[in-house]
Amino acid sequence: MKKAVSPVRSLLSAAALTAGLALSAPVLGGTWTKVVNNPPGAAGLMLLLNDGTVMVTNPGVTANWYKLTPNAKGSYINGTWTTLANAPHTRLYFQSEVLKDGRVYVSGGEYGTGGPYADMYNPATNSWTNLPIPAALWNPANDDFYDCNLEVRPDGSLIMMPVFPHAAGIPIVYNPYTNVWSNAGKLFRGTWQDEASWVKLPDNSILTIDPWGTNSERYIPATNTWVNDGVVPVAMYDPFGFELGGAYMLPNGKAMFLGSTGNTAFYQPTGTTSPGVWTAGPVIPSSRGTPDAPACPMPNGKVLCAVSAIPTSANHFPSPTYFYEFDYTTNSFTNINGPTGNSDPISAYKAMMLMLPTGEVLYTNMSGSVYVYNPGGTPLAAAKPSVTSLSKNGDGSYHLVGKNFNGINEGATYGDDWQMNTNRPLVRFFDNASPPNVWYATTSNWSSSGVWTGAASVTTEFKKHPSMPSTVNQFVVIVNGVASDVYKICPADVNHDGFVNALDYDEFASYFESGSLNADFNSDGFVNGLDYDDFASHFESGC
Repeated sequence: MKKAVSPVRSLLSAAALTAGLALSAPVLGGTWTKVVNNPPGAAGLMLLLNDGTVMVTNPGVTANWYKLTPNAKGSYINGTWTTLANAPHTRLYFQSEVLKDGRVYVSGGEYGTGGPYADMYNPATNSWTNLPIPAALWNPANDDFYDCNLEVRPDGSLIMMPVFPHAAGIPIVYNPYTNVWSNAGKLFRGTWQDEASWVKLPDNSILTIDPWGTNSERYIPATNTWVNDGVVPVAMYDPFGFELGGAYMLPNGKAMFLGSTGNTAFYQPTGTTSPGVWTAGPVIPSSRGTPDAPACPMPNGKVLCAVSAIPTSANHFPSPTYFYEFDYTTNSFTNINGPTGNSDPISAYKAMMLMLPTGEVLYTNMSGSVYVYNPGGTPLAAAKPSVTSLSKNGDGSYHLVGKNFNGINEGATYGDDWQMNTNRPLVRFFDNASPPNVWYATTSNWSSSGVWTGAASVTTEFKKHPSMPSTVNQFVVIVNGVASDVYKICPADVNHDGFVNALDYDEFASYFESGSLNADFNSDGFVNGLDYDDFASHFESGC
């Protein structure tokens, strides 16, 4: 009997796979690097697609979109830009979500023609489609997705809270896989959600602070209802522009909201419909706050925050923008440099962030310049995904089962104007070159869009990149910039138990003797000696 060989043990330190994926010592401090190539136009909202590329909108009131593709070594800093098809409508500040089938949903817009409309982009065809909304739910002449939040429900449908519908306080649900629109349950207080931020909790409920006070409520997907969730102990919305910052889950299991007033608040979930516990968080230093400003939780557990001076009656959106890292272990903010100095001359609402699969933060200030922030440090063990099993589908794609495939949080956050979630698994292959060449598979149909899924099994499908050599078989799974250990696709592991041994030999022999196409090892449509020789070669090598 052949000795068991484990093909799915760690070969490289996932923590060392930084920008460019060179295997080097971790960077101890955060560093900014300008992306070498500028986008065709200015850069605004940035969305991480299921194949590792980044879809970027021009932040003006236009219909222009671009794509950033990392180079062969996996570097976004040295990536290339292409121009995508124009959208059917112009829009600035709108709702967005990357779907399980790879399409991109967008709707609304505070500016432009897109306010009352929803559109869908298909990366496979580089084309857009308008999504008609039933007249019973929507009147484009009066209803508008202006300043609208969006979240993903457990069934993959999208829940949105239009700010100016006739039916005040009633969110709309769209299922992009059945193309069905419906109403969600009415808000607990029956009001709107203008300028509010939503955060997804581990039980899939959605928490918000009602505008523009201190009451909170929560959406329960299982019952399609909203429930009261207590009073926030500090004022979060400023009294002039009525703005708020981002919200996200922390590694300690609490949600954190950033306030335009400079106050912050923590929320401890109960995991039931009972109200959670609100407590005041640390005040942002130097009389600074987050009037419509982004933040991005990072692999090392810290949060990169863009802030400005607290708004006044004379200036609702002060400039410049400053940058802090929030450390939940010390409950403190540390001032850091920005990409071009100690601050960025823009107002914070112009800042935009995206968590990249390299563990870096992509940053733009609605200009033609794009930067990458490398936070350094070691990724949190609690955020590290792992693979349980791998099997091949009949169409040549793969079925992956694992844990921690959704991360601790949804990734970068802004609030009501942008959504750029990354709490889904990506698959990155690489070879043995130094530094390695990189190919992203295309993932789809992950079984969960939640956060903090922990020990629960989550599945996803993926297809290898068509340009990837057949000899490349080692990969990592990445969620929110945190990489798993390195795994291998081992052809000789016929029963997919993670080992190559006599059980695989017996199973292959059974298929071979019966002439089953399961023994078509070289995928040429025939079962013959070539398949036996190919299998034997992999079996003897242990993979």
